[in-house]
Amino acid sequence: MASEKDRRNQGAYRSEAAEAAAANRAAMAETERAAANANADAEFTANAASGFADSDAAADADASRIAELEAENADVKDRLLRLAADMENLRRRTEREIKDARTYAVTSFAREMLSVADNLRRAIEAVPAEAKEHGDDGLNALIDGIEVTERGLLGTLEKHGVKKLDPEGQRFDPHFHQAMFEVPNPEVPNNTVVQVVQAGYAIGDRVLRPAMVGVAKGGPKQGQPKPDETAEAGTPQGAA
Repeated sequence: MASEKDRRNQGAYRSEAAEAAAANRAAMAETERAAANANADAEFTANAASGFADSDAAADADASRIAELEAENADVKDRLLRLAADMENLRRRTEREIKDARTYAVTSFAREMLSVADNLRRAIEAVPAEAKEHGDDGLNALIDGIEVTERGLLGTLEKHGVKKLDPEGQRFDPHFHQAMFEVPNPEVPNNTVVQVVQAGYAIGDRVLRPAMVGVAKGGPKQGQPKPDETAEAGTPQGAA
C-alpha cells in the first residue's frame, strides 16, 4: 500500500513539476513577446524621429536650392534686360548713323561746288544793267545760258539736300549767319538781316556755309512795335 501511495505521490509531483515548467515557459514567452514589442516600439520611434529629422533637412535643402535658383533667375533676367537695352540703343544709333550718312554723304562735294555757284552768280552780276537792256542778242543769250546753268546747279544741289540761305529780312541767327557789319536803321527791329553779302548754304540741319550778312542796329528789339506804331496806337480815334 505504501509503495502504491508513493507512486501516486511521485506522479502528482511530476505532474505539478510539468505544469510549473509549462507555466514558466509561458511566462518566458510572454516576457519575450513584451520585450520584442518594446524593441519594435523603440525602433519605430527612432525611425520616426530620424524621418522627421531627414524631412526637415530635406526641406531646408530645398529652400536653399530654391533661393539659389531665384537669385540665378534674377541675375539672368537683369542681364537679358541690359542686353535688350543695349541692342535697342545700337539699333537707334545705327539708324541715326545711316540717316546721317545718306543726308550728309555729299557734304564735301557740295562744299566744293559752292565756289562754282558763286562764280556763276558773279558772272551774272558783273554784266551792267544797261548792257543787259541794250546788249546784242549774243550777250543776252550768254547771260540767259549762265542763269539757266546756275538754276540747274542749285536745283541739283537741292535734290541732294543742299538749300540756299537767303536770310534778308529775317532775324539774325548765329548758327546760319555771319555778321559782317552793322547798318544803323531805326525803322527795322534790331538784329534784322538787311543785306546779304554772300549767300549761305545748309545741308539737312547743318550749316554748309554761313551767309555773310549786314544786320540792322538802333531799331526796336525783336517783337516790340516801332516808335511810330506806338504813337499811332496811343492816338484817340477821330483825332486828326
